Amino acid sequence: MNAPLDPALAAGSLAATMQTLGQGARAASAELARASTAAKDDALLKMAQAIRARRADIAAANARDVDRAAASGLAAALLDRLRLTDKNIEQMAQGLEQIVQLPDPIGAISDMRTMPSGIQVGRMRVPLGVVAIIYESRPNVTIDAAGLALKSGNAAILRGGSEAIECNRLLAQLVAEAIAAAGLPRDAVQLVDTTDRAAVGLLVTMPEYVDIVVPRGGRGLIERLMRESRVSMIKHLDGICHVYVDAGADLEMAIAIADNAKTQRYGTCNTMETLLVHEGIAAALLGPLGRIYADKGVELRGCPATQALLAAAGLPCSAATEEDWRTEYLAPVLAIRVVPTLDAAIEHINTFGSKHTDAIVTRDYAHAMRFLREVDSASVMVNASTRFADGFEYGLGAEIGISNDKLHARGPVGLEGLTSLKYVVFGHGEVRT
Repeated sequence: MNAPLDPALAAGSLAATMQTLGQGARAASAELARASTAAKDDALLKMAQAIRARRADIAAANARDVDRAAASGLAAALLDRLRLTDKNIEQMAQGLEQIVQLPDPIGAISDMRTMPSGIQVGRMRVPLGVVAIIYESRPNVTIDAAGLALKSGNAAILRGGSEAIECNRLLAQLVAEAIAAAGLPRDAVQLVDTTDRAAVGLLVTMPEYVDIVVPRGGRGLIERLMRESRVSMIKHLDGICHVYVDAGADLEMAIAIADNAKTQRYGTCNTMETLLVHEGIAAALLGPLGRIYADKGVELRGCPATQALLAAAGLPCSAATEEDWRTEYLAPVLAIRVVPTLDAAIEHINTFGSKHTDAIVTRDYAHAMRFLREVDSASVMVNASTRFADGFEYGLGAEIGISNDKLHARGPVGLEGLTSLKYVVFGHGEVRT
């Protein structure tokens, strides 16, 4: 029997592994920065072909991950994110093909102007360099991140959750093979092939190798990275999303949107967690909508006015607390509040929301424009479900994450969010006097 590995040696081995990943990514990023659009698109198409060709293998690996995670007691919301359907697998391939159709941002020069001195000043879009993506469940992120990083000229280091390790390993292998077959550096996309949590701590403290960290996961993961990271992050902490139904809104539309925003999928960051209803439409809306939620097993928690209206319709609703307005449930639970005005709805959202995604259902153009201007969120919608706040739905091909920060990138982060701008100057021999 082998002697147990000394912890210090194990830690040293992991640190060496992470350094090797970082060095490989840094070298690959230099090659990717000058790679042609044709080569990058060829790699993306080869990835899509490989996903379709290995569809059954991907599904089988995912099924093993799901079975193991379920047996270990993984939360229902995370299990939902972990599970891949045939549609999800096809969407991964389609997402890569969408990215191929998008213009290559790298090297594009904009805002050129001629100054009084004669020099021409503009801005060129360039890659960020090396992007580390840290995510839980969601094996599709392996493909989304690889595709977006590659097209935007960035190398990527991927660290998925232990619950998705088998599927992530297979997907990363397909990605690496496609990249190499297109003549690009295989280290352009690398998977951290360990479930050791210490790897994350090392990854986010390597600014010499990593230029940006993109975390996709629960509050615990994000808060840990906010404490530990020495590298800038593109992130959002919570997805406390709202739908506000305005006075005089189309009732049928409001019911359809409020139903979809909550029940189309419970475990996603763009799912509605609080429904706000103007008092002028609450009596007409809450009865029929409450019955839909009851039929789907959604637990309702409401303000006193909500409770009274639902009780009159013979529907249960427990009392909401202030904590409910601040909670991302990721579950079939919904908070409901009746408000007297549009101003009250906006104030509630800006007080309790997470600056992710919020929607208004209204027939009033002025109210819609006020909502768009005054709600301080990364995505603000009129007469549409919050579930559309997604890179694929926004035409970005996919998304590497969603940011509710205000610097650099905001909302679903696609190709442009993975680039930066630098000033470029063209002269004709001018010198400054």
